[in-house]
Amino acid sequence: MQPIGPLMHEHRLIERLLKLVAHEVEHIESGQQPDSDFIDQAVDFFRIYADRCHHGKEEEILFRELAKKPLSPGEQKELAELMEEHVQGRFLVRAISETNLGVGRHDNTVSVKTLVSLLRQLIDFYPLHIAKEDKHFFHPIMSYFSRQEMDAMLQEFDEFDRQMIHEKYTNLVSTREDAQN
Repeated sequence: MQPIGPLMHEHRLIERLLKLVAHEVEHIESGQQPDSDFIDQAVDFFRIYADRCHHGKEEEILFRELAKKPLSPGEQKELAELMEEHVQGRFLVRAISETNLGVGRHDNTVSVKTLVSLLRQLIDFYPLHIAKEDKHFFHPIMSYFSRQEMDAMLQEFDEFDRQMIHEKYTNLVSTREDAQN
């Protein structure tokens, strides 16, 4: 298996959540109150699964290994664009989180409209980013790697996933401890 297999599998789960987000937007636009709990869960999903887990493997493993390869100028440009899109995604998710908090406190029309706009941006953003990786980047760049290099990255992906849950909850406990001191 190539290292892109797990990454593409993760893309499919992100796409499934985006459908649920689109459904939530439809509900809000039909006059219902935003489901702030669901939006919080979606924010958590995008922060932990899409960004920390998925983008983490890309940035900390795949892109690190690509930096050692003689990429063409076009591939280097595309890699830089993908990394910038990861940053854009983080800012967008942060804005959704902050706006969702505002809607919960104020429940005003402006905040709800802003929330819907941000959710729509997320719904539009991720499919384009995923398509760029799936259709234009992942397959061509795999030719730079030997079978052994791909196997090593797959092992690193597995270890990354195993460590991530420990990282999340160690940080949670440490933050709470720091707050008490």
